[in-house]
Amino acid sequence: MAAETQNLYPNCDSSVWLRSCEEEVTEPLDGNITGTLPPWLRGTLLRNGPGSLKVGAMRFKHLFDSSALLHRFAIHDGIVTYQCQFLKSNTLKKNRAANRIVVTEFGTKSVHDPCHTIFDRVAAIFKPGDSMSDNAMISLYPFGDEIYAFTEGPIIHRIDPVTLDTLDRKNMTDCIALVNHTSHPHVMPNGDVYNVGMSIVKGGLRHVVVKFPYTEKGDMFERAKVVASLKPRWPLHPAYMHTFGITENFFIIVEQPMSVSLCGVVRNQLANKPLASSLHWYPNHETNIVLLSRKDGKEWKRYRTQTLFFLHIINCFEKNGSVIVDLCAYKDPKALDAMYVHAIETMQSNADYAEWFRGRPKRLELPLDAPRLAKVVPTILADLGCETPRIHYDLYNGKPYRYFYAISSDVDAENPGTVIKADTVTGVTKTWCEPNCYPSEPVFVPTPDAKNEDDGVLLCALVWGGDREHEVALLVLDARTMLEVARAQFRTPSPAPKCLHGWFLPQTTNI
Repeated sequence: MAAETQNLYPNCDSSVWLRSCEEEVTEPLDGNITGTLPPWLRGTLLRNGPGSLKVGAMRFKHLFDSSALLHRFAIHDGIVTYQCQFLKSNTLKKNRAANRIVVTEFGTKSVHDPCHTIFDRVAAIFKPGDSMSDNAMISLYPFGDEIYAFTEGPIIHRIDPVTLDTLDRKNMTDCIALVNHTSHPHVMPNGDVYNVGMSIVKGGLRHVVVKFPYTEKGDMFERAKVVASLKPRWPLHPAYMHTFGITENFFIIVEQPMSVSLCGVVRNQLANKPLASSLHWYPNHETNIVLLSRKDGKEWKRYRTQTLFFLHIINCFEKNGSVIVDLCAYKDPKALDAMYVHAIETMQSNADYAEWFRGRPKRLELPLDAPRLAKVVPTILADLGCETPRIHYDLYNGKPYRYFYAISSDVDAENPGTVIKADTVTGVTKTWCEPNCYPSEPVFVPTPDAKNEDDGVLLCALVWGGDREHEVALLVLDARTMLEVARAQFRTPSPAPKCLHGWFLPQTTNI
């Protein structure tokens, strides 16, 4: 059978990841409501993700390079509206001005710029905030009464949560000397924010935990301080880190054998090569899990487990003399390769593609009285591929919990676009799906005065494959039963891309 006629994954329409928004929605669209929205559900769901693979006649090569597109679903008195707008990063402005890709991204090399000499590239090494792409297309998080768009580079962007306008940019290299950071900081109940990044400490590069103390008045970034640090297992090859964990007494750092070659970063900067070529996978090395004390900021204990790759930690907590780490684990980092545009376009003829995404949610139990470098064996929490996991975050982040929510990562499933609820105690799962429908990360919103962990709803942005590329919807699920409560459907003026991560702002917030 010819490659172009193969259809190995007939239930998966990968084109939802390859869409490019051609017209922003700046004036709110009114949704067509089916079902009944809970009267207490009021607020704004903000989303971030890939928005356009096109720049003039050129196209980005990796999904992570796509220009960031912000989405807003506003819920009030039984009405839902929708907007979307591109993040106005410096990278977007430069690319649009040149009508071609002039800033190198994670997986895409920019066109040659004769105005940038080798001396310019050498100087840029020492100013990552100026030289790296600031296309923050991964996530959104609150810092006090402000909302910021994140990627893993040192630049974050403040956005207007009502208009989606880009208001300001913060350079973490300037305020706290971070050369990079994770896309998923932790927002604590008191408003403090923690994140993990890389910084030069006493002449050496270290993983550091930074605290941004909440303040009603003043700048949280001006008050930022390093509260813990860790010398990388391999000093010239620090582990790639997309998320980290936090419990009552510890910060949890997972040093996977996917590393960032510092020499490779320098060489690639000089040669104008994509960051992805600086990543190296060491399949013969185990994964280390490190507990950093929240009291003194030092390494408290280190554990070993099997070789694995991960992007997202589900939750971490302390119980019965152990620290529990739950994460979405893969046997290797082929999932990153699967997100190259060419790989997505040819997936239907790639018999290995489903295995590249074959991850499972796993639990690591770390006994606090175990010797240093004790080996722990992970257990599977649910026998389904799960990604972009969320929990009842406000009350259960860093604490014992029972349920998490995710979307399917099994592209060969009967319904690849499935929303999953997993019970970490029993292993039982409940799901919601609709043919050729592709939900985003499910965001849990608790009911007022909720008595049980799963008393609330899940909010998901929906897109469809096939000829429904001009449709987007907000889905509301009962988190207990996983049954649909309501949805708001919108017709968009241009194709609606699938988004990644977001944040819900209750109407009571000051934002």
